[in-house]
Amino acid sequence: MNIAYHFTGDKLRDGSPVPPIGETLVFSGKIEICRAGYHWSEKPHQALQYAPGPMLHKVSYGGEIQRKEDKGCSSERTILATIDATHLLRRFAADQALSVAHLWDMPQVVRDYLTTLDEEIRAAARDAAWAAAWDAARDAAWAAAWDAARDAARDAARNDFAALVNHAFEDWL
Repeated sequence: MNIAYHFTGDKLRDGSPVPPIGETLVFSGKIEICRAGYHWSEKPHQALQYAPGPMLHKVSYGGEIQRKEDKGCSSERTILATIDATHLLRRFAADQALSVAHLWDMPQVVRDYLTTLDEEIRAAARDAAWAAAWDAARDAAWAAAWDAARDAARDAARNDFAALVNHAFEDWL
């Protein structure tokens, strides 16, 4: 049995309902990866980048099969099990964010949310993270602008001084 993973929202991408566990979908046309057929990925993290929603399905696939590096397409797919991966996805994202927390001055409310995933502080954490990001971006933009202005002024001053020196030599000759 070929096992893979597939994410959906409330419906499949074509708008049809997500089939119940155990029902095999059979595609009658010509399959073409990224265009037609039933898609899946052999690893859950590969399927994540194509996720239109948080419902994660463990599937079996068969029939005609095409593969790419991170996904496949087949003429048959059967859902074996389904989970709502919302909390799992948030936990994973939070763990990734915490793994780089040492790289910036993380507001405490952000750290608290990433540690607990407490929905009551989620909005405050989001706002604090955005504010910190905007502050950092603004500071970086000002620093870049200041550096560019300083460099331009220094270059202009050097050019002006060079012109002054050349003019002085012309007067002396």
